[in-house]
Amino acid sequence: MYLRLLIIGLGFILLFLSGCGSQKRVVIAEKKVTPSWYTNPPQSSPAELYAVGSGRDKQTAITNALTQMVSTLSVSVSSKFSAKTVVREGSVNSSSGVYTDESTSEVKNIRIGNYELLNFQSLGFKNYIVLVKSNKKKLFESMQKEIEQKFEIIAREKKSVAELNMMKHLTFYRKSKESLISLPNTLMIMSELNSSFDGSRYLRDAQAINAEYEDLLASITFSIESNSKAKNLIAPIAKGISVKKFKIAKGNGKKHFTIMIKSDIQRASSYGFTLARSAITITIKDNTGAVIGSNKLNITGQSSQGYSIAKENVALKLNALIEEEGIAEVVGLEL
Repeated sequence: MYLRLLIIGLGFILLFLSGCGSQKRVVIAEKKVTPSWYTNPPQSSPAELYAVGSGRDKQTAITNALTQMVSTLSVSVSSKFSAKTVVREGSVNSSSGVYTDESTSEVKNIRIGNYELLNFQSLGFKNYIVLVKSNKKKLFESMQKEIEQKFEIIAREKKSVAELNMMKHLTFYRKSKESLISLPNTLMIMSELNSSFDGSRYLRDAQAINAEYEDLLASITFSIESNSKAKNLIAPIAKGISVKKFKIAKGNGKKHFTIMIKSDIQRASSYGFTLARSAITITIKDNTGAVIGSNKLNITGQSSQGYSIAKENVALKLNALIEEEGIAEVVGLEL
């Protein structure tokens, strides 16, 4: 009897201890304190620039800080920045903080590559803050070096396309122009960093590239031919070419290209609909007859009103395809 009571007693003790062990421990999160380097950052000087930023991750915070850095230079750059912090205070033993970052930024392709990350801290879930610094002289030199490299690359590529067709020339000029889209704003920043800097030479070179692109674009012509079964496909192709600002006209020489559209149509029917199954071949040739672009498409038109309407439906679907994917993708040539 005594032994039985002892066993029951030990059982109760074990159950009690087990119940205590299974209770979840309450963890009180420590309140995140915003550091002084963020609330009271160093002031920029004639030699150094400082900026703070916040974001959902470290890289976003850095990007926002660099955006702020650009704005301190009083440059007319398209940028927006807004941030707010909402803090909900609690008691001494139980506190919680809610940090909301609502920052957006847009800097017109200006890349600040020369900077130093001085401080970085997480204030909670998806809320990070940073402090960055950039030396004005080094920043200016890095920007100037990047511009020089861009123009060197353009000069090399211009030589490499010298013997290619005019569409390759046009692609070269377009990409060169796009690579320099941020140049005016970059030069404005450089003038703020170095008051003696004169960037007019770079602007003239960029304007010359843009002028050569516009002149070449205006002088290129396309003519469009087809077999008898593809005549209704000429209009969608011509429309797509015209949208790219090319002229549809007869011509010859290095700046003229011919688009040939061929279609093989098979008539069929299905579930009360008349079908026009079209195998379409598009070929683009230069003035020497060399093929510079091509593509094959399979489009099935359908209609409940007869075969002729089904064939027109092929043209409608081709037009929709051009609007969705672009004329360059449809004809197989970079335009």
